[in-house]
Amino acid sequence: MITENQVLQAIPDVLTEVNLTGFGEKISGKVRDIYANGDQRILITTDRVSAFDRVLGAIPFKGQVLNQLSAWWFEQTKDIIPNHVIAVPDPNVTIGQEAESLPVEVVVRGYITGVTSTSLWTLYQQGERNPYGVPLPEGLRKNDPLPHPVITPTTKATGGAHDERLTRDEIVKGGLVDEALWQQVETAAIAIFQRGQAVAKKASLVLVDTKYEFGLIDGKLALIDEIHTPDSSRYWVEGAFGADGEPESFDKEFLRRWFIQQGYKGEGMPPTMPDEFIAQVALRYIAAFEKLTGAAFVPGEMPYNERIARNLASYQPVH
Repeated sequence: MITENQVLQAIPDVLTEVNLTGFGEKISGKVRDIYANGDQRILITTDRVSAFDRVLGAIPFKGQVLNQLSAWWFEQTKDIIPNHVIAVPDPNVTIGQEAESLPVEVVVRGYITGVTSTSLWTLYQQGERNPYGVPLPEGLRKNDPLPHPVITPTTKATGGAHDERLTRDEIVKGGLVDEALWQQVETAAIAIFQRGQAVAKKASLVLVDTKYEFGLIDGKLALIDEIHTPDSSRYWVEGAFGADGEPESFDKEFLRRWFIQQGYKGEGMPPTMPDEFIAQVALRYIAAFEKLTGAAFVPGEMPYNERIARNLASYQPVH
């Protein structure tokens, strides 16, 4: 296990941006740098941090945790659905096949929770018993497990926010995804989520909910983007609760709550994170990797940019 002192020493060396020449067009996302190379994409997961989907900070080793944990999960779920991974030549890098992304993000939930206007708990409190076309029983309390995992789809996020709630009928009848393909999506999403729940339980964690992105590769459904990481999924520590009675988070909610406690609401200049807090967040990400995979986290050597360029040398695009 990496120590707090090792994390503190690594803070000046965080990976916040990668610039590679000769690797095609650069398309940067919130926490990764994407290079389009013909029918392949090089996905470089950086240490940029998103909270409120707007705040950018830096957490050492975060990018490597996201990349390596996603790569591990892709291996664990490839018997359920193919994925876009071609190779993982570097702790921060995945080389993926180009995919035609579906216009719907799939959120699978195992618990009724959340505080946003579109969360299941908020809608349930407001009297909705069929949100997202999902029937919910009477008598549920906040953070209760649902009778079975449910899918709450939404349009793909733009500008840091999800555009709208969707139902199965709206997706199919609106022509977003045809019925046969959407059935494949639903079947795969539930199966992947249940696999994730089982792995999390063995690690004394609870997989509460998660987001999946699907796409088409050569006309066939595939899983793309990251999967079951502390950024893409909500994890609780099994049986642990904070002073407020809320389950103890083991995901980026820990980071988000800190910003809220500082009075930051997602607009304007965010507060500066103290080094000691940065180290706490980094160690939680690393612990999530180790708990779920059962393997020790081994960081890549520095400096990042030089190493990534060297390790990708054999993947130069053909002109």
